Amino acid sequence: MCMKHLVIFFFIPVRHRKKKKGELPDKVFVTRRSVLTELFEISHIRTIYHIFVAILIVFSLNTILYDVLEKGTFSMNFGMIQWAFGKFPKVMAMWVVMQGSTLLVVYPAFYYWSLYRNPKNAGKCLCCVPSLLLLVPGIAIQTMLVSVYVVYPAFYCWSLYRNPKNAGVLDIVWICGVIIYQLGFLSIPIMYLVENNLPPASSIIIATEQTRLLMKSHAFIRENTAKVMYRKKNDDDSETCPDFSKYLYFLFSPTLVYRDNYPRTLTISWRYVVTNFLQVLACLFYTYYIFERFCVPVFQNFNREHITPRGFILSVFGCMMPGTLVLFIGFFAILHSWLNAFAEMLRFGDRLFYKDWWNSTTFSNYYRTWNVVVHDWLYTYIYKDVCKLIGRNNRPGAMACVFIISAVFHEYIITCTFKFFYPVLFVMFAGGGFGFIFLTDKGSNRSWNVFMWVALFIGNGMLMCLYSMEFYARQNCPPKTDNFLDYFIPRSWFCDLPSSSLPSASM
Repeated sequence: MCMKHLVIFFFIPVRHRKKKKGELPDKVFVTRRSVLTELFEISHIRTIYHIFVAILIVFSLNTILYDVLEKGTFSMNFGMIQWAFGKFPKVMAMWVVMQGSTLLVVYPAFYYWSLYRNPKNAGKCLCCVPSLLLLVPGIAIQTMLVSVYVVYPAFYCWSLYRNPKNAGVLDIVWICGVIIYQLGFLSIPIMYLVENNLPPASSIIIATEQTRLLMKSHAFIRENTAKVMYRKKNDDDSETCPDFSKYLYFLFSPTLVYRDNYPRTLTISWRYVVTNFLQVLACLFYTYYIFERFCVPVFQNFNREHITPRGFILSVFGCMMPGTLVLFIGFFAILHSWLNAFAEMLRFGDRLFYKDWWNSTTFSNYYRTWNVVVHDWLYTYIYKDVCKLIGRNNRPGAMACVFIISAVFHEYIITCTFKFFYPVLFVMFAGGGFGFIFLTDKGSNRSWNVFMWVALFIGNGMLMCLYSMEFYARQNCPPKTDNFLDYFIPRSWFCDLPSSSLPSASM
């Protein structure tokens, strides 16, 4: 298979070609509500929600009474939150740069490539690109100005001298340009995180937004390249490249799969928007109380006693309940409240961001239903492409590719957050998690649901325990080396502190 055919093979979505028998289906968007939104209309389920609200109130009262009775003062000290979200202006500056590059580099480059790919349009002027800069003011314009005026002239010259004889070569140049841009988009924020030494919560904002925007830009290019490469000579240019408004809507909509149009609701309930954002804020304080009460007191004085078999087992089991609570809270805050808030503001109709994953009896069903937003992207742009490449009869191979890519990016976000490489999540996700798919593949008995929950409790306990140990070991234990390898050497394995030494970790 030549390079040109390989490019066309991967960048032509199935729905732009005549479907063959047995081909995998496409993602279809329909107007529907989130699962919990419907379940909360049942009084029994609503009561469970009220129980979690009551627990949050009890946590707050516990903190207040502890300060009053033990310290004799009333001070709501949220030092951990302030520390975790420290240097927030730097976070916002980087976010604007990433968002600006996605707006002012990806779309103009694709637009002019699609416009001038047709020889009839060669020779059009360069003067219309500055108008796009007016769409994003401030720091994004200042930062992206050079990029736009470098990217666009390159594409202009490409299109100016392009003709049907060298179209294949220029198309490959376009794809290579996309790859170079994506590599730069991956590397620059990493250097920014390291240079500014951002704390965990600030780092995870940049890492997750970087991943989200990278997936969005890939989806846009992946879906629309087909229209450009298969258009006829006399086709209207507006039919091959979507309007900028569609691209802008996609960047903020709660989906990672690009379509020109999505189902929309008729009205916006601002009360519903505010309620969801308040729930996100409440989940933030919930997570703070869990870490403050169950994690920090156990691990902040890390020393050799934590890595004995007895200490490790006790720590893992002690972290199972808080670790699983963090899983619940993260799910509810992000996949329900946050995404529903943006869906309501944008009148985005399809709000099936997750399914009833808690009822799963197989791990394959759990992975498909836990995070539908990411699953749809992996299915549409990874799984289907790999199946086309290696054949639909080799689905385990395609599943393995999906798991490896997903595990790599999950571990990448954790690494950016904590500033060390400790691939516990990768091993558990790509190893044990992938193996559990085949172990529970035929599970239909409800007892397999119990097995899934036991595995989740143990897995979350191990994740919280191991990452907390390594994080506080790096606060308390001296490094083994002063070079780049320190990011890869687990200090919790080689801590030189004596067992009687219990230094306090600084936040």
